Amino acid sequence: MKATRREMIGGSLAAAAMAPAVASAVPTQPTPMGAGRALKVPPPARFTPDWASLTSGYSAPDWFRDAKFGIWAHWTAQCVPEAGDWYARDMYLPGSRAYNHHLKHYGHPADRGFMEIQNLWKADRWDPARLLDIYKKAGARYFMALANHHDNLDAYASRDHAWNTTRVGPKRDIVGTWAKLARERGLRFGVSNHSAHAWHWNQPAYGYDPDGPRAGQRYDAYKLTAAQGRGKWWDGLDPQQLYTGRHMPMPDGIRTRAEADLWHEATDRLWTEGVPANSDFARKWELRCRDLIEQHRPDMVYFDNFDLPLEQHGLDLTAWYYNQSMAWNGGRLEAVVTAKTTPPQRRMGIVDDVERGGKSYIERFPWQTDTCIGNWHYDADLAARDGYKSAATVIHTLCDVVSKNGNLMLSVPMRGDGTIDEKEERIVGEIGDWMQRFGSAIYATRPWKRFGEGPTRAGQGLFSEGGPKSPYGARDVRYATRGDDLHALVLGWPDDNVVRMTLLGSNDPTLTGEVHRITLAGEATPLAFRRTGDALEVTLPPAARHPIGVALILSGRGLTA
Repeated sequence: MKATRREMIGGSLAAAAMAPAVASAVPTQPTPMGAGRALKVPPPARFTPDWASLTSGYSAPDWFRDAKFGIWAHWTAQCVPEAGDWYARDMYLPGSRAYNHHLKHYGHPADRGFMEIQNLWKADRWDPARLLDIYKKAGARYFMALANHHDNLDAYASRDHAWNTTRVGPKRDIVGTWAKLARERGLRFGVSNHSAHAWHWNQPAYGYDPDGPRAGQRYDAYKLTAAQGRGKWWDGLDPQQLYTGRHMPMPDGIRTRAEADLWHEATDRLWTEGVPANSDFARKWELRCRDLIEQHRPDMVYFDNFDLPLEQHGLDLTAWYYNQSMAWNGGRLEAVVTAKTTPPQRRMGIVDDVERGGKSYIERFPWQTDTCIGNWHYDADLAARDGYKSAATVIHTLCDVVSKNGNLMLSVPMRGDGTIDEKEERIVGEIGDWMQRFGSAIYATRPWKRFGEGPTRAGQGLFSEGGPKSPYGARDVRYATRGDDLHALVLGWPDDNVVRMTLLGSNDPTLTGEVHRITLAGEATPLAFRRTGDALEVTLPPAARHPIGVALILSGRGLTA
């Protein structure tokens, strides 16, 4: 599959921020001293907005470290066309899939731009209570709602941004509804904030076709003013506040697609170069974030940024949020802030997030992988060609991530009307089937000396994950601990019903303790096993067969030392 611009941009940054990959076959690096155990530090009386304060006083809260698995509703107006990711930007790029889709279904972007699609997002079949029941049954311990995307529409009753879903489209407080219902179900609640990119991301809406019958005719953002909204659905709203203004409009005189592509590449580079720190946009972004947090008191704030967004504004907001969390919780710091490609020296101050990828080693500090069953925004073509991740792929990713001191956040794409399709619901149900049987071996675990063994290696860095089908098998095992027990997560079912763990053989110095008892997670019946110099062999009961794999609980003496 051809890499998207997002993947190329993210991938180019990942190498610098991620720790170096280990070239040897698994098992790789041992657990860093103290990983998963002696990392709790008392927070200061008050955080100050600088890295020295964040990195010396923050510890990821136990709720996050114990939860392991969350589900995310990455749901915006860009789901309405059902044509995949970055529609609000790509529909202004002539020749792109989104541009062609928009011409066919909605008209030319000079006549009808993405602003109009925002208002077509009606969420008329949205049943959040039912979806949250499905996600909790699937084993999720936390839930995250998208608060805004790069298209710059707030999905809550924003007091600092008029372009929000209480005035446009659904005419509802999407985030507030999710938050109330998630907490009623005992789920921790998070919000994702992507709007720091809107400043440059919306600039193609100020462009034009370089050739063809509409060549040179500016798209909607370039022409629209607040005064033109009188008597229309957007009466009282200023389109320039949504599209963020003409910071870098396509210059006049471009006449070829190649010239237009060069300009679009220049705006892409702003993804990494950021926004002027003292701009009105940056100041308003911080106000919007504070408003979001004050209204909904999330347990997690996910930033779709490489490191904290908007320089000092990101630091100011994070320190303020940590202080607010302690005030809400009697001095306990319960907040999680995530960002991507976090430099190693900052990973003790926030939680590092790896989009659609993983790590090849046990990370010293808690981290998170975020991925999606399909595309981030609903894609009807992908659904039609069975392009979703299988339940096995999701569970195997979860096991690999957990063994390396991480969590998995999984997005389930939603249509614009607020529903998920039958294939997605089946996959989520299959995830829940495995989690209900074996999830006790996942929750509240901590990394072991080694993360695992077997021939299959996970991707390293952003956008490094594989396809929809899992490459793992019964020879791939991932390890974690809880208390004095060692958990073995077997990523397949052996043909002869015997699991062989070579890392646990008596000739290997990794396991110095004694194995006295082995059971399937959630069951009490002991399994037959023998430990030779070459391997620990466990005989599985055929009646317990599960195509995704099994979780074993090893009890004894000195197993987790």
